[in-house]
Amino acid sequence: MDRTTVGDTGLLDTLQHEVALFARRAEQTRLGGVGQVRNSMDRAAYLLLNRLDKEGPMGVKALAASMGIDSSTVTRQVAPLVDTGLVKRTSHPDDGRAVVLQLSPRGQARLEEVRSSRRQLMAELTQDWEPEEREVFCALLTRFNGALSARMSAHGVPGPEAPPAS
Repeated sequence: MDRTTVGDTGLLDTLQHEVALFARRAEQTRLGGVGQVRNSMDRAAYLLLNRLDKEGPMGVKALAASMGIDSSTVTRQVAPLVDTGLVKRTSHPDDGRAVVLQLSPRGQARLEEVRSSRRQLMAELTQDWEPEEREVFCALLTRFNGALSARMSAHGVPGPEAPPAS
């Protein structure tokens, strides 16, 4: 029998509890509770910078659509990134009235610094794992996030971001 059926609340209770702990610890880590504060970055900022890095310059509407959030949220979240010089606003090459957002050289450097710090943390946390265990964990976490995104989408709730393209 599948251990995750409705009748087996024990495993599902453990799963929901571990996901809640993971979310709390991930947030504490981001805030500098583990590692160096200088290498932490707001989740929204990280996701925006990462998306601009992966997909290149784009307008607010396109960025919002690619991340599954509304344009007003992107506008609000990108403002401090522009103010700190991590993102540049430029005119669209075909329509000077439209604004295009792109990573600045400073934003690219900062993003790589944070990525490097996060890679180091992931390496430390999984140092005693076999390579296959890391691969399985990544595959299952990706699948779990995909299921969450699909559920949110089915209920009309915009998701924070689609999984990155491989």
